[in-house]
Amino acid sequence: MSQSVCLVIGAGAGIGGHVAKRFAQAGFHACLARRSDRPGLDRWVEEIKSVGGAASGFLLNAVEPDSLEALVENIEAQVGPITVAVYNLGAQVGDRALTATSLKTFEMGWRLATFGLFRFASALLPRMEQRGEGTLLVTAATASMRGNAGQHSHAAAMGGRRLLCQSLNAQFAPKGIHVAHIVIDGAVDAPDTLGKMLGPARYQALREQKGLGKDGLLLPAAIADTYYHLAMQHRSAWTFEMDLRAHSDMPWWNHAGLSL
Repeated sequence: MSQSVCLVIGAGAGIGGHVAKRFAQAGFHACLARRSDRPGLDRWVEEIKSVGGAASGFLLNAVEPDSLEALVENIEAQVGPITVAVYNLGAQVGDRALTATSLKTFEMGWRLATFGLFRFASALLPRMEQRGEGTLLVTAATASMRGNAGQHSHAAAMGGRRLLCQSLNAQFAPKGIHVAHIVIDGAVDAPDTLGKMLGPARYQALREQKGLGKDGLLLPAAIADTYYHLAMQHRSAWTFEMDLRAHSDMPWWNHAGLSL
């Protein structure tokens, strides 16, 4: 019960899983939560344990009422205090014209990106406030900074996430809680996000074109190092917002490419 916990909401084989692994390497008990694929979740947990780390896995449907709240309660009671939390749920529904974006689709983006974060923060940050410390790291996307055609649900949801992070920071940073908003401004070399979006053939072709030693795709392990750095920052020099992209990519403000 004395070990500090890093809870990752959205712990797939990309950013989330690697962030959990990085914090476990530093001595945290990594709690990995994802919506489905129990075998994949168990593989990540066992991989962390095989190199001496502590980890637990949880299946979580974040849009179900009380699911996020119950998870926080359970971990705090059974594992230990959550000192670092990572909200890494995506809300990408693909490129859709306005007339092809149903009300249900638009609302689902908001539930995952914005309402889910609000619920998670409501359950966790008061606990951190009582302890006088804690870190909340929130993964964002290019869509949080720029709305492209076909990205109505994603841009609205991620834009709301960004402003919610600002308001959380304004309230809780003076109380010792570090809230950081990380914009992933490019394609991440992750099989269960980009790979599923593109399909196996297109994903492999993109990797051969930009990845696999060319470093033109964001590498999840390198992103995880940045997340760990943010969590370890001294409070006299906290970062609220940063953006990450591969060295060869143009930043979001210089071109109007598809928001990933």
